[in-house]
Amino acid sequence: MTRATPWAAVVVLVLAVLLAGWMSPVRPASVRSDALGPDHGEVVADYLARAGDSLADDADGLPRWGLVSFVAPVGMETVVALGSDVRVGQILFRVPIDRVQTPLVSISVPENPEAVRRAQAAAAGRLSALRFGTERAQRAGAVSAQRLAAGCECVVGAVVRGTPAQLRAVAAVPSVRVVEALPPDAVAGRFSVSPLLPEHVDKVVPGPDDGQL
Repeated sequence: MTRATPWAAVVVLVLAVLLAGWMSPVRPASVRSDALGPDHGEVVADYLARAGDSLADDADGLPRWGLVSFVAPVGMETVVALGSDVRVGQILFRVPIDRVQTPLVSISVPENPEAVRRAQAAAAGRLSALRFGTERAQRAGAVSAQRLAAGCECVVGAVVRGTPAQLRAVAAVPSVRVVEALPPDAVAGRFSVSPLLPEHVDKVVPGPDDGQL
């Protein structure tokens, strides 16, 4: 019996791999092209202007997702009140501590006022379970979890859904700094979110991290 040479075996293996690739092509990863919130380093005035522009297009009147950024951190009842006019889908928490970089926590919620109210406890639990890379970051996370569990006013943003007219009404609420809207075809879960934090005054850059914890 004639033996196949090692080179012949290699050729057969390569052909098998290529055939498997043709039969089961790799699916391209989904691309997240939509984003809500300012870019890193963006001038705040520029972001406020383009966020305002995003609310101007209401020719179709279709509902869309929007990001609410607050003047200062607010409590849960303020977020619940927003839900009377728009659907609240996500709440962003960040505990304010002077000159300390604390973690941002995002909690998705169903369309239910009680679920919105429970989001803060969920954020506290999530932070308690996280492990951070440095001792300082771990301490900041632990302190944030404690204050969230105690009911602090620590909501810095919310993702909501409504028509352009409804989103403009939300933008007029005194506690709201700005609302930015996505196009109506943007899909939940397919866009990134980064709120305009209250301490962002001139540019969107991290603040100092040398305060006491």
